[in-house]
Amino acid sequence: MPDLLTTLSHQIYLSAPLFILIFLGYCLTRFGKWPASISEGMNRFVFNVALPCMLFDVMSDFYKSPPVDFRLLLAFFGSCLLVFIAGRVIAAKVFRLESIAGSVFALGGIFSNNVMLGIPIATVLLGEQALPSVALVLVFNSLILWTLLTVSVEWSKHGSFSIQGLGRTLISVLKNPLIIGILSGTAWSFLQRPLPLIAAQPIDLLGSIAAPLSLVTLGMSLAHYRVRDGLKESYSICLLKLIVQPMCIWAIAWLTDLPALESKVVVLLGSMAVGVNVYLMSQKFQVLTGPAAASMLFSTLFAAVTTPVWMMLMTLAGY
Repeated sequence: MPDLLTTLSHQIYLSAPLFILIFLGYCLTRFGKWPASISEGMNRFVFNVALPCMLFDVMSDFYKSPPVDFRLLLAFFGSCLLVFIAGRVIAAKVFRLESIAGSVFALGGIFSNNVMLGIPIATVLLGEQALPSVALVLVFNSLILWTLLTVSVEWSKHGSFSIQGLGRTLISVLKNPLIIGILSGTAWSFLQRPLPLIAAQPIDLLGSIAAPLSLVTLGMSLAHYRVRDGLKESYSICLLKLIVQPMCIWAIAWLTDLPALESKVVVLLGSMAVGVNVYLMSQKFQVLTGPAAASMLFSTLFAAVTTPVWMMLMTLAGY
């Protein structure tokens, strides 16, 4: 028991500063009355400049890193498919949601906040050697999960899905600044040479502020959401997202004999809070907006404990 408590307290101690930054951002908006325009501007800067620079910087040195095991994609996205199906069943049988609302509910159980939360926490808890694995998941994350949702929604509406819809999804993913940063950095790494100093220094400086700024911005964003509606649905989404998905990922990683670092990376990413894209999709279809907003806020709070617990369990299991 003392070893367990020591390990858990150490994991919480490491991740606590990150959640303090989120709380700072929340307080600036909630109590400091910072206008929404500041949050929107910071969000645009983080997503379009700082994080792409950070990911480009990491991936430009990819040739120096040991090869990434692609079984991590099977562990992460295999679990996404299983949990999404479970989410659709729960939405229909327990909450009697219609099919589109059920698709959004199920998406909440698998779509992690891997950009604003996953990258900083992976860096602190697992070190920079984890970032190539994180980047590999990010490359496929939007494409696979948006495709899964598109197929589910289109099938709900028409009983079929179109190639044109999947093509639009692919184009939107390739236009994402984060994906551009990852792919362009990977392309540079094929040259197997460092960046010129005149480019490396500004990219490194911008990348160094990406993690803390993204957390403050996340906290500012959370202060805008209402959390009074659909609490039962939001708690169920949190249960799927924070408990069922990382458990499923770990099981697949174990079954496929995925190496320790990659296993911890995918379990950590799977244990992240619900991503903002779930709320945006709920707004688009005008379904489940209250539970989607509440699940974002609650899962961020709960993840301050559940993510360190998952890392502690993996450490105790010898990962």
